[in-house]
Amino acid sequence: MRGTAAFQRRSRPRFATLLAGSAVGVYLLVVVGATAAIADAASACSAWPVCHRPPTLSEPALLVAWGHRLAALLVGLLVVATTVIGLQSASVSRRVKATLALALVLFPVQIALGAQVAATGAAAPFPTTHLLAGMGIFGALTLGLAWHLEPRDAEEPAAGSVDPTPAPEPDPEVTEQPPMPSSPLARARHVAGAYFRLMKPRLMWLLCLVASAGMALAAGPALTVRTVVLTLSGGVLAIGASGTFNHVIERDKDKRMDRTSDRPVATHQLPVRNAVAFGLLLAAASVAVFLQINPLAAALGLAAILFYSVIYTVVLKPNTVQNTVIGGAAGALPALIGWTAVTGRIGLPALALAGLIFVWTPAHFYNLALAYKDDYARGGFPMMPVVRGEATTRKHIMLWLGTTLLAAAGLAALTDLGWLYAATTTALGAVFLWAVVRLHRERDESAAFRAFHASNAYLGAVLLAIVVDAIVV
Repeated sequence: MRGTAAFQRRSRPRFATLLAGSAVGVYLLVVVGATAAIADAASACSAWPVCHRPPTLSEPALLVAWGHRLAALLVGLLVVATTVIGLQSASVSRRVKATLALALVLFPVQIALGAQVAATGAAAPFPTTHLLAGMGIFGALTLGLAWHLEPRDAEEPAAGSVDPTPAPEPDPEVTEQPPMPSSPLARARHVAGAYFRLMKPRLMWLLCLVASAGMALAAGPALTVRTVVLTLSGGVLAIGASGTFNHVIERDKDKRMDRTSDRPVATHQLPVRNAVAFGLLLAAASVAVFLQINPLAAALGLAAILFYSVIYTVVLKPNTVQNTVIGGAAGALPALIGWTAVTGRIGLPALALAGLIFVWTPAHFYNLALAYKDDYARGGFPMMPVVRGEATTRKHIMLWLGTTLLAAAGLAALTDLGWLYAATTTALGAVFLWAVVRLHRERDESAAFRAFHASNAYLGAVLLAIVVDAIVV
């Protein structure tokens, strides 16, 4: 009995690796199938299961068709092998086996639809149903992976049974204030640095990339320097205003948390009234800059400031465990702003990009919540690890990661993005998935930070790929 139990413990990580590899392989097929290039490949090879002539460098579309079918064969064999091993393994739970069976049932459907795509030259509705079937297989494998990685011996609290236990309110009279430099120039630099920190500059690069991707999707090579400068300038000011109001509103909670206890307002480096005035000035300047583009961009910029400062900071973050999920709308709005800055309206590709950012946010931020679980509890914030436990949070990270990758594939299907985007979301998505699998196995702070940085790398690389694919390639 001991030998059997030991074997099952060893086989669980091995099967998880096999299942993760199968999911990545299916995702590669889904993304490649969603790109614009696959339509040309279908017209270049109308025969099935093999093309009517051998691949040649002089016909790139034919090479794509051959490569896609060869990859589909290899991935199909991997999925079948994973399913057979999983169904026969005693260490795999019934619900995981059910997801494997679903993937195995969908695969022949996927093959049949692929044959129809080839035979009809990618005529509707076969490409869409083919893509949806592939997404279904990937979704089943990802769900099975999330369930398989759940610890069987974890003592986790039931949903809603744990309340954050904030530390006592700090006494504002005894809060330590960093000493001010004696030199006037050094003092001016110190104060300027404090105001700069109010703007949360570490958030700016990624949100500016989101807006840039929205502009690139809307304009392509026709994107003008004026639009880029005005949009990013207004965005930086809006982010700065939102961050400043967040510092002001959370100043008392910041004093309880190690990671935020040195913030400028919390430590009285800057008076509250000065910080509020600074935030209002940034907000007004942001709206003024956005108005140089169009009124809708200005309205969305103001909405982003109000959503983050009021809806997220005041309403969601201190009151609901779903704060991170709903709060993802704040990070998604720059995608709409970027698109609107070019077109003056909101389009479907902009909504798809915003959706990608929205579902990425929990997969990204829950890792940070895991690393700072005790800190958030001291601050009185009902973050997912504090309320639902770490095992549930890790499972949600995996599920939101799967949703993020599906959203990225959907974006490819709705736009003309090509191979650079497909390769980036597949390669970096695999790295992100690897980091999350390691998080499930190691369950420590360093693994949470690793997954957090992998999520940043994934989105940053994908957004850069969108910009280059839309403007240059």
